[in-house]
Amino acid sequence: MTLQQLQYIVAVADSGQFSKAARQCHVTQPTLTMMVRKLEDELGVTLFQRKVQPARPTVEGVLLIDQARVVLREAGQFRDLVKELRTGTSGTYRIGILPTLAPYLLPLFLERFADAHPEAGLSIDERRTSRILKGLRSGQLDIGILAGPVDDDDLEAITLFHEPFLVYLPDGHALLKRKRIAAKDLRKAPLWVLSEGHCLRDQVLSVCQQPSAAGHRNIHYSTGSIETLKRMVVSGNGLTLVPELSVRGDERNVRRFEAPEPVREVVLVVRRPFVRRKALDALAEAITASVPKRFRSVEKEVVPVVG
Repeated sequence: MTLQQLQYIVAVADSGQFSKAARQCHVTQPTLTMMVRKLEDELGVTLFQRKVQPARPTVEGVLLIDQARVVLREAGQFRDLVKELRTGTSGTYRIGILPTLAPYLLPLFLERFADAHPEAGLSIDERRTSRILKGLRSGQLDIGILAGPVDDDDLEAITLFHEPFLVYLPDGHALLKRKRIAAKDLRKAPLWVLSEGHCLRDQVLSVCQQPSAAGHRNIHYSTGSIETLKRMVVSGNGLTLVPELSVRGDERNVRRFEAPEPVREVVLVVRRPFVRRKALDALAEAITASVPKRFRSVEKEVVPVVG
């Protein structure tokens, strides 16, 4: 029995096809089929029902393939630990980040991190929360940058900072005359929000205590872009809530909430146990050093927004 054979049976289980699994593993289908058959002979167990499509694990196969995933994951952790002991933070790290964070946060810390750790490579992919968590659990991603809290015993979340929400208003809006705005003032306001599936949508609706939203009674608009929402507001239709990092240069159109301010908790998330701590700590340090100090203040009274 080899780790390679375990990789093959996991690939077949995930893809449902021996041919597709072979392509994923960069071997010919006859080679993969032969290696799976050898493993079955060694174990004395049939792992797959071959007469059905897609190929399905047998009852015994389900149990053994689940255990194979554990073995492969632990083997990967072992390799990562050896790599860290030898080379520190070097290597490539696959990172998933929210689309509502990426355009505003990445430019703040990427250059700082690259200058401090030229031996480390970052492969970054924008994904929604559900896909980031799925990628972490499956091993497709090493690190996630998203909005907390994260309630999963298999994952570890490290709080980076708390980013305040601001009210984004069109020119001439009555609320612009105020220095601070109360959340209750927005309960019946025409509100633009992101499309369903974005955690930021749920957070904004929670702050405004609205079950749903549309910026105009005759318009239903679905978008995944904060910048698009801001432009809809500037056109004179409704208002929206935006994270503070997204409003640099737009200060005249925003107002802060009355204390305590609603915030989103921004976290680094990894699968337990994550052994490459040097890289994780270095990334966390670069990110926290790049945002305003008030985002990191533990004395500031804030209300975490659960999404």
